[in-house]
Order: sequence, then C-alpha cells, then structure tokens
Amino acid sequence: MASIRKRGATWRVELYKGGKRESASFPTKQQAAAWATQREAELTGERLPDKSVKDALQRFSEEVSAGRKGKKWEQARLLAMERDPLASVRLPVLRAADIAEWKQRRLLDVTGPSVRREMNLLLSVLELATTEWGWLRANPARGVKKPPHAPSRKRRITEDEIERVTLALGLTDLESETAAQRTGLAFLFALETAMRAGEILGLTWPDVGAKSARLPDTKNGDARVVPLSARAREILAALPRDQPTVFNLDAGSRDTLWRQARDSAKLGDLHFHDSRAEAIWRLSKKLDVMELARMIGHRDLRSLLIYYNTDPDDLADRL
Repeated sequence: MASIRKRGATWRVELYKGGKRESASFPTKQQAAAWATQREAELTGERLPDKSVKDALQRFSEEVSAGRKGKKWEQARLLAMERDPLASVRLPVLRAADIAEWKQRRLLDVTGPSVRREMNLLLSVLELATTEWGWLRANPARGVKKPPHAPSRKRRITEDEIERVTLALGLTDLESETAAQRTGLAFLFALETAMRAGEILGLTWPDVGAKSARLPDTKNGDARVVPLSARAREILAALPRDQPTVFNLDAGSRDTLWRQARDSAKLGDLHFHDSRAEAIWRLSKKLDVMELARMIGHRDLRSLLIYYNTDPDDLADRL
C-alpha cells in the first residue's frame, strides 16, 4: 500500500512491496498516485516497467560490459545497436519479429558471422532483462534463427611467407630497435609458442622464466605456463629488459605495422593470428593431445583433433 504525504510544495509517495521500498516526489497528488499505482503493478509483476531496448543496452554496457575483457568490442557493438530503430522499441511489446528485422538490416552491412556474434550479445542483454531486472517476461531473441557459423580457418603458413613478411617488417636477424622489428619478433614468437597476440603483448619480464613463460590472465580466464623452445628463448634474448612489457608494443601499433608489412609483401590473406594455428600444427607433431591442450589453453580436446589428422601412409610406416 502506498503512503502519500504533502511535504512543502511537493507530494511524497512511499511504497513498500515484496520486500522492496521505493519513494519519489511529485508536484501534484494525482501524479504521485499514478506513479504509485504503476510501480506497484511493476513490483508485483502485473505490469512491466516502461523500458526500451536502448535502456537495456545502456544498463548492460554500464553494469556488465564495463567489467569484461572484451569491454571495447562489446560497448562498440552496444552503441551501434542503440543507433538502430530496434533501440526505440518498448520492451513490453518487443517481439521476435522485431529482432528478426534488425538481423536482416545488419546482414546488409556486415557478414553473417559478425551478425551471429552481435545476436549472441543481444541475447545476453535481453536474458538479463528477463531473469534479473524484471523488464521482460520472456526473452524474444531465443527463437530467432542465427546466421550460420563461419567455416573454420585452416590456413597454413609457408616458410617463404614468413621470410617475406618479416623482411617487410625490417627483420633480417633478430633486431629489436624499432616497433616494426618487434612486431616481426612477436610473430616469430607466436609461431614457436602458439600464444595469442594479446598474451604476447601483455607478457612482462617477471613472468618469463629460464625455459617457460607464465600467463596469469588468459582469454578463458585460466592462468597457464607455456614452455619455451630454444628458438623462442633466442627471440626473448634479443629484446631489451628495461621496458614494462617484453615486446614493448601496444595492440593498435602492432595491428597497423602488421597490416602495412603484409600488404607490402603482397600477402593479403595472411593474418597475424594465423600464427597460432600454424604453431599448433607444428606442436601437434611433437606433443600428445593432452600436453598440447595444456600448453595452448584449450579445454575441449575435440577442437584439437583436426591437428592430428595423420596421413594413413604415415601411420602405416609407424606400424
């Protein structure tokens, strides 16, 4: 039951329902009573709060995305969604058809796999609005079909390509004077360790041991220790130890320098992260699947089986 009292020039309303206490002030008693009726219906579940998709996107960005590793990507995607007509739809009348129409609009601008990732993000936003915020009774995004997954990338890297791109980065031996040369060293290091670009750039000297490197904060949230080959140790030995990070590179510079060198070497299809897959291919010839999973931080062993597709003739020779 709401309590409405006049205080000075305003009317103050206090409401206690379901263990929740709320209050607000209004210039007239009529406005105070209307607010109390609406909020009581919302708190009992008889009526949903009058929130929009934009309200949900903004709250998710502030309360959830802000604390995640992928904060930059998520908040950029959420801002893009806020500019779409979907953002103005009121949550109480949001339908699966509204989300399907948004999906079709996005498919005109970006690829299916990109839209799939954005749909997963939107699904998370609306799920939280349903289960925790009480802004929806059911998540209308659940029934909307997502674009298919992108086919897995299985590109190998040849020695000729390695030589061409490292030369384009100014690397003839193991020089580390310029950011371009350190980008080349980071690429060679990735080929030896199967570490991700972010893991390499975030590596600090205190985490580098005699024959291993410790990664305290990885993509899946687990710390892991990566053994270092003789070649990987040579690369580290070429880097100065007076910088906060081992390779003294930020992600933006690394990306720009890599793209420039790749294009200069006419290797437009070569991505920096292809080094991880190539390293896993090579390591699979030296390590069993359990050892490889621990080294590269994979939890699902099935995802590594592709790297163990041995030619039947090779198996026959082993037998």
